Amino acid sequence: MKIYNGYERLGRNYSLLTDEYEYSMANGYLSVNKENEIAVFDLFFRKIPNGGGYAIMAGLDKVIEYVKNFKFGDREISYLKRKGYSDRFIEYMKNFKFTGDLYAIPDGTPVFPNEPLITVKAPIIEAQIMETMLLTVVNGAMEHATGARRIIEATPKGVGVMEFGSRRADGEEASIDSAIYGIMSGCVGTSNTIAADMLNKVALGTMAHSWVESFDNELEAFIEYAKIYPNNCILLVDTFDTLKSGVPNAIKTFKYMKENGIDTTHIGIRIDSGDLAYLSKEARKMMDEAGFKNATICLSNGLTAETIESLVQQGAIFNSLGVGDNISKPAGRMGCVYKEVALNKNGEFIPKIKLSNDTIKIVNPDYKKLYRAFDKTTGYALADVMTRHNEKIEKEDLKIVCPTDILKNKVISDFDLVELQKPIFVNGELIYDDPELDEKKAYCEKEMQKLYPEIRRTVMPHEYYVDGTEEYVNFKNELINNVRKLVK
Repeated sequence: MKIYNGYERLGRNYSLLTDEYEYSMANGYLSVNKENEIAVFDLFFRKIPNGGGYAIMAGLDKVIEYVKNFKFGDREISYLKRKGYSDRFIEYMKNFKFTGDLYAIPDGTPVFPNEPLITVKAPIIEAQIMETMLLTVVNGAMEHATGARRIIEATPKGVGVMEFGSRRADGEEASIDSAIYGIMSGCVGTSNTIAADMLNKVALGTMAHSWVESFDNELEAFIEYAKIYPNNCILLVDTFDTLKSGVPNAIKTFKYMKENGIDTTHIGIRIDSGDLAYLSKEARKMMDEAGFKNATICLSNGLTAETIESLVQQGAIFNSLGVGDNISKPAGRMGCVYKEVALNKNGEFIPKIKLSNDTIKIVNPDYKKLYRAFDKTTGYALADVMTRHNEKIEKEDLKIVCPTDILKNKVISDFDLVELQKPIFVNGELIYDDPELDEKKAYCEKEMQKLYPEIRRTVMPHEYYVDGTEEYVNFKNELINNVRKLVK
């Protein structure tokens, strides 16, 4: 298991975490002697949550641990026997080990719809039964990471975002994921103590309203807190009345600290309700007039990317934000899917495709490569480009075509191509060195800056191009026509 400061990231054997039909199909493949056929599956999503312009790849760390430790012990075999699978299948699963290849886009990379985030090339049984767990891990991780990055993009530079989402998460593991992927996407830290310890960091936080309510009056609560925590004296000022009680009592507390020789370097307030823009501006005036211009203001209360941008437009004054709900449990779901795109027969990859009357659900077929094209002059990303696996790609004046509409095409030139997927497992062996979280955070920031601002904006972002080469799109359309002829 991958260890985070003494903690196992995945604490149990998840080999049975799958949907029953995966095992039904796996048993069926074995029954018809298809177990040695090599299949290719792509994991991807169809639509960016919340009308955003990008998503953030996440969860590869957990995918690695899952695949590396995928095995069937006595308990797992006992279930398969109880289910009534064949003796041959039971024996096959006793010796199960992932022997295939897995390619993935690294954690922290901005990604887009209908491009392969993870590609599994493996014996069909191995590739099939991984589906549910891969989707579970990546869907959840990307929701946290994408939600957090939207918050970061909306927040002014120099303002720290603290991840406060533990209590809103759907379960204990989701609360840890929210913290880890929130930090990866740009948060300065987390209030989640176990996650902070796992990451060898210190948790961040202030006080709750219950602290204030537990004393005879607000001023007493503030002064006692200041005496205990002078190096992090952030007072929650909206328990009773922010401007009539909370801020005045905070100022009295700061004066008490000064008069009693207590360091006032690290003082401030948090506002968690009401009109945050108005209250923050008034609180700033009051603290400045009292001589505490160094006192910081933290805002919280269900903040979203949209409300943060609105606060900025209204002239709200703040030094930090505490964001919970929209990182730990964002409204938008990733909706990742896992589809077979090719099958190797007699050493040749035969493309496979799922058709639908709904264009968005038609899969991009075949064993593919995925590139990102960067403008050599500006460094900005121009497009992501899919090709067939062995296709030779033009490096000059490359025509790229929308996979769903050949009339949408353009020619790009003077660009650099970078292959997005990295080999993670080859022949069942892990060859990828998963970076530490702070490295991923720096990488995510760097890669986000390569996207045009119009793609990063919160409202009505520009649509990023995810295209194919002309050769790939022509191949796809020909395959669609051939498959449709077969069903007439």
